[in-house]
Amino acid sequence: MSRAATPAIAALVKAGVAHEVLRYHHDPRSQSYGEEAVAALAGDSLVPEQIFKTLVIAAGSTLAVAVLPVPWKLSLKAAAAALGLSKVTMADQAAAERATGYVLGGISPLGQRKRLPTVVDASALGFERVLCSAGKRGWDLALAPQDLVRLTDAVTADIRAV
Repeated sequence: MSRAATPAIAALVKAGVAHEVLRYHHDPRSQSYGEEAVAALAGDSLVPEQIFKTLVIAAGSTLAVAVLPVPWKLSLKAAAAALGLSKVTMADQAAAERATGYVLGGISPLGQRKRLPTVVDASALGFERVLCSAGKRGWDLALAPQDLVRLTDAVTADIRAV
């Protein structure tokens, strides 16, 4: 496998960030990509809350990214507040794919075609490493949460729906 098999991996390599690429079998029939990753990757040394999903949100024509643990639901209100936006909704799939350069289920917060404003759930900072999409379905990246925040120029906030 090339060290830069996806733009997300290329971004980490270019930045000199320590990371690990974790691959698992992706079932093309799967409708819940995050739950599929949790089922494949969570285990003795990895809890489901360490596996993060990347959601593209929209405020009118402005797109942004929210990164939070797979088991949690996103608070659109909290994400909007963290990003300084008045109100957000989930982005249209085609718009999300066009802006990021990734397909749904493989959208990474790293190496996007167009860097979007990003909020990472503050819970990430409680872990030594977190996982996020590597930019391809069935591929995840393990990295330090501080590196994820730094490389995406993210703000951190509690964006979990309660």
